[in-house]
Amino acid sequence: MEHAKIILTGDRPSGPLHLGHYVGSLANRVRLQHEFKQFVIIADLQALTDNYDNPQKVHDNVLQVGLDYLAVEINPKKTTIFIQSQIPEIAELAIIFMNLVTLARLARNPTVKTEIAQKDFGESVTVGFTVYPIHQVADILVVKGTIVPVGEDQLPMIEQANEIVRSFNRIYNQPIFGEIQPLISAVSRLTGTDGKAKMSKSLGNAIYLSDSADIVAKKVMTMYTDPDHLRVQDPGKVEGNTVFTYLDVFDPDKAALQGLKEHYMRGGLGDVALKKRLIEVLNAFLDPIRTKREQLAKDPAYVMQVVKEGTLATREVAAKTMQQVRDVMKLNYF
Repeated sequence: MEHAKIILTGDRPSGPLHLGHYVGSLANRVRLQHEFKQFVIIADLQALTDNYDNPQKVHDNVLQVGLDYLAVEINPKKTTIFIQSQIPEIAELAIIFMNLVTLARLARNPTVKTEIAQKDFGESVTVGFTVYPIHQVADILVVKGTIVPVGEDQLPMIEQANEIVRSFNRIYNQPIFGEIQPLISAVSRLTGTDGKAKMSKSLGNAIYLSDSADIVAKKVMTMYTDPDHLRVQDPGKVEGNTVFTYLDVFDPDKAALQGLKEHYMRGGLGDVALKKRLIEVLNAFLDPIRTKREQLAKDPAYVMQVVKEGTLATREVAAKTMQQVRDVMKLNYF
């Protein structure tokens, strides 16, 4: 069976999107929508794995994520945006896939282990959180996705997904699903403002696409630089310096940036001056996104209509996929 190249990507609506999301996947989505058929999922059920006691937060953030998608120029005429919980076939497919994965295999997934440690779940981790990698596979395959933009830390998820694809096709003797190719962005992991981990909502070290210019400035001024750079005249380190990490990604003037690095390393350039440059660069980058987002926020009904139409279109695709699955599994009783 020939499988079309279909992109599946998305985010959990547990908060607005941040710069880490942009460099890790949003920029790719904007580019890829002109090359492939692309589905973008708002993964509200997955958000409930660690927000099950606050469903209102997840509900409200569906709109916020939708605003972010449209503000960065994801075009609903080229990209199908849908809400995970409104596609019941995903849950059905996830249940089927659970029979193809052992508990031991799930426990070895390094991405899940890392997230459990970061969130300090310990023995209180829920079954829903533990099995969400299987649910992610269902998200991808219900639309016959074959390409997924990911960061390097998500590669174990793709490996596990392809194990499921191979098992399903072998057991039921039909090439229903194609194997999934990871697409790693040039910058797949952006350090948080604290310099200690990747940017994350839960760790409180994120700069959001919706942050005002003043909030961006305040966050940048708290950034980790070089702890040994105590005086302006002292030589400073560029490597491991969070401000330079961000400038490497967002500063369009690479020649000027190289000059800043050389100046900092020989001494005579203070951290405050460096941070002011980053504030200028980030706000120049975010200004058009913020402007469009503010305009879209005046008409939330339009944003939700875009998502509704995408969800209805996805239901049609998902229904066809599940009919194929039921047929090969002999679940076609009527």
